[in-house]
Amino acid sequence: MNTVQVKKQAFLKEACFFFKNASVYAEEGDLQSCAGLILKALDKERRAFGVGPQVLHLIKTI
Repeated sequence: MNTVQVKKQAFLKEACFFFKNASVYAEEGDLQSCAGLILKALDKERRAFGVGPQVLHLIKTI
């Protein structure tokens, strides 16, 4: 695995951790904590899909 894949997997693993914890809080009825964890998980997913070369870095200026 290259570094991009490793970083992507790390972000997705963290997202999964937050989603699982959010589920536990939801079952306990603590919806505010659940919502916070869901937002953290979604942020980690967003970061996972942003890893790698960006289009603007690939375009050369003339």
